[in-house]
Amino acid sequence: MKENTNKTSFFSGLTGQILTAMILGAVLGIVIHTNCTDEIAQSFSSKIKMLATVFIRLVQMIISPLVFTTLVVGIAKLGDIKAVGRIGGKALAWFFTASFISLLLGMFFVNVLEPGVGLNLSNIDVAAASEVTAKTQTLSFENFIEHIVPKSVFEAMATNEILQIVIFSIFFGLAAAAIGDNAKPVINALDKTSHIVLKMVNYVMKFAPIGVFGAIAGVFAVRDFQELAMTYFKYFGSFLIGISSLWIVLILIGFIFLKSRMSILLKRIMSPLIVAFGTTSSEAVFPKLTEELERFGVKDKIVSFMLPLGYSFNLDGSMMYMTFASIFIAQAYGVHLDLGTQMTMLLVLMLTSKGIAGVPRASLVVVAATCGMFKIPVEGIALILPIDHFCDMFRTATNVLGNALATSVVGQWEDDIEAKQ
Repeated sequence: MKENTNKTSFFSGLTGQILTAMILGAVLGIVIHTNCTDEIAQSFSSKIKMLATVFIRLVQMIISPLVFTTLVVGIAKLGDIKAVGRIGGKALAWFFTASFISLLLGMFFVNVLEPGVGLNLSNIDVAAASEVTAKTQTLSFENFIEHIVPKSVFEAMATNEILQIVIFSIFFGLAAAAIGDNAKPVINALDKTSHIVLKMVNYVMKFAPIGVFGAIAGVFAVRDFQELAMTYFKYFGSFLIGISSLWIVLILIGFIFLKSRMSILLKRIMSPLIVAFGTTSSEAVFPKLTEELERFGVKDKIVSFMLPLGYSFNLDGSMMYMTFASIFIAQAYGVHLDLGTQMTMLLVLMLTSKGIAGVPRASLVVVAATCGMFKIPVEGIALILPIDHFCDMFRTATNVLGNALATSVVGQWEDDIEAKQ
C-alpha cells in the first residue's frame, strides 16, 4: 500500500476537532469547578464523563472482531510457521528492548531529580488507595500465566482480553495456513469482515471529539488543577522531563530506522495520539491506529500481527512511569533502595507488567504490587492518585507512539527481506 502524503493542514479535520474539544472541555470544567459547589461539580463530572464512556464503549465494541479477523488473515497471508516465528521473534526482541530502555529512563530521572525527598505526608488520603491495592492480590506469576491462555474464546472476546484473543487467533491462523486452499473461503470471508469493521471505525471516530470533550471536562470539574500543580509541581515536572526524554529517544530511533519517513508517520498518527491523550485509553485508538499504519504503508498482515502483541507487551510510557512512581514512593517514605535492589525491581517490573493492558489503572496496580514486594508502604500509592490522571494522559500517548514505531520498523524490515527474496 502506497503512502498517502496528504497535503492538508496538519491540524485540519479530526485532529483539529479533537484539539478544540480538549480546550473547550478544560474551559467548561474549570468554570464548573470555580462557580459551583462540590456536590454539583461531582454530579456534573459523572454525567459529562458518560460522553467519553459511550465513545470508548463504541470502540471496544469493534476491537474483538477487528483483532481476530485481521490477525487470522495476517497469519494466513504470512503462509507458514517460519514467517510467523521470524516476525514474532523480532517483535518480542523490540518490545523487551524498548521496555528495558523505558524502565531505565524512569529509574534514572527519579534518582537524579529526587521528587519524593522531603515530601509532606500529613494530608494523604490512604482510603483512596484501597481500590487499587485490592487488585494487587490477583497479580502473581501463576495468575499471569493463567491469564494468557483463554479457557473460552467467547469469554475473551466478551471481555476484550486482547492477549487471549491473540493466542487463539495465532492458533487459528496457523491451522488455516496449514490446511491451505481448503481454508481460503474462510480466510476470504474474514478478510472482507475486517474491511467492514475498519469501515465502522470511520463512523465511530466521528464521536472522538465528543468523547474527548466529556473526559477532559469531567476531570477539570472536580480537580483544582492550580492546587494540584502547586502540590505536585516537583513530581509532575520530573515525570514530564522523563517522559519527554523517552519521546526524544523513540523519535530518534524512528529516524534511525525509518529516516525521513518518520516525519510522515508522526503526521499519520497525530489524531490517534491526541485521542489517546484526551481519553487516557489505548483501546480507544486501536482501530484508528490500525487504519493509519496501513495508510502509512505497513502491510496489513504486519499491522494485524504486531499491533495486538504490542498492546500487551509494549507499553513504553507505562514502563517508564512504573519505575519512576515506585522509587518516588520509596523516597517519600525514606526507604533506601541501593542500585542492586533497583535493578532487581526493574527486572520484576519487566515481567509483571506484561499482559495487563486490559486492567483498569494497570500501571498503579503493578506499582502497588511492586511496592509490597520490596517492603515499601503500599498505601503510598495514595500519594500519586490525585495527579495520576494527568500522568496517564502522557503515558497512554507514549504507549501509542511506541507501538506505532515498533510496527512500522518491523514492517520495513519485512519489506527488505521480501525485496531480497
